[in-house]
Amino acid sequence: MENFKFEKLRIWHSAMDFGELIFDTSARFPTDEKYNLTSQIRRAADSIALNIAEGSTGQSHKEFRKFIGYSLRSLAEVVTCLHKAKRRKYLNEEEFSSFYSQAFTLMNSIGAFRATLVVKRASKPKEPKT
Repeated sequence: MENFKFEKLRIWHSAMDFGELIFDTSARFPTDEKYNLTSQIRRAADSIALNIAEGSTGQSHKEFRKFIGYSLRSLAEVVTCLHKAKRRKYLNEEEFSSFYSQAFTLMNSIGAFRATLVVKRASKPKEPKT
């Protein structure tokens, strides 16, 4: 069986795992957060892997880098939601620290992968020497 390009990427697998952890943990948030913080953190967490997948189908490294950037922004959104959840006492310090550490590791992995996607720039023609 053939695989899609993104299924071969460790960052995609890590993002998928992280998204499932966020989903499971957010299920414990109060019901009055269902359409607010719970929905927001789940959508942002899912968006990390979704953007990696979408970007991998692009026609260029430049386009893939753009979608990897969206993944990083979604990850930052998740971290902000985690801060909100901690402040609202939906997460204790130990849970928050664990998620924060995982998010930081994922951010570094995604950033390192993004750096490998070299964008070829058209070089300017050199001026003739006179």
